[in-house]
Amino acid sequence: MKFFPALDLMHGKAVRLEAGRRMSATIFHENPIQIIPALTSDGADRLHVVDLDGAFGEPRQLQLLQTIIRNSPIPVQVGGGIRDEDTVQHLLNAGVQYVIVGTKAVTAPHFLHDLCIEYPRHIIVSIDAKDGRVALNGWAKVTGHDAIEAAQHCERDGAEAIVYTDIAKDGMMNGFNVDATRNLAKAVKTPVFASGGVSSAADLAALKGLEADGVAGCIVGRALYEGTLTVKDALKALA
Repeated sequence: MKFFPALDLMHGKAVRLEAGRRMSATIFHENPIQIIPALTSDGADRLHVVDLDGAFGEPRQLQLLQTIIRNSPIPVQVGGGIRDEDTVQHLLNAGVQYVIVGTKAVTAPHFLHDLCIEYPRHIIVSIDAKDGRVALNGWAKVTGHDAIEAAQHCERDGAEAIVYTDIAKDGMMNGFNVDATRNLAKAVKTPVFASGGVSSAADLAALKGLEADGVAGCIVGRALYEGTLTVKDALKALA
């Protein structure tokens, strides 16, 4: 099972939110570049970067993203408010391995289909949900779209993988939503990466039990910053 340390960016800083609430942002480092070595050490598979400014509709941190890509020794995947092909192309040209789209993959399915044709094996979809319903626009709006149905649509459109986040769990460090993650992963053949709520190696051991159901990896952020989990211990738990 793959392990992706998360680096969330807001106003040039490394932050983490609680349950997606913008006002709950905790600043963990003033200079995100300086924490890249710690996040990418000991065999982490991929660096998961989210541009929260982009997700909330503000100017994207393109220069910082480019610097992170240059300084990361492992592949980088980037998400956060990516809603046009020009941004996708710019990120891929900058060296991003995978681009993560969310809101527009749900609201304009043709957009995802066209991206998957144009950039095969480079497009991941982020499905963020609350009580089984998809949330859009930086989690500001919970829709009537069923998360499992959305995942199945994304699979048909050719998504390389699906990142599934339970909003209520994200950044709270009280364990991930086992049942919801299992149900979504079993409903598709596309690899699913779980996100939100991991606080310890025990949480990852529980996640490891979902591997047979289609959960292929895990994204962890706050636990690494709070020190309740290290990359080395995470990889050991997932081995």
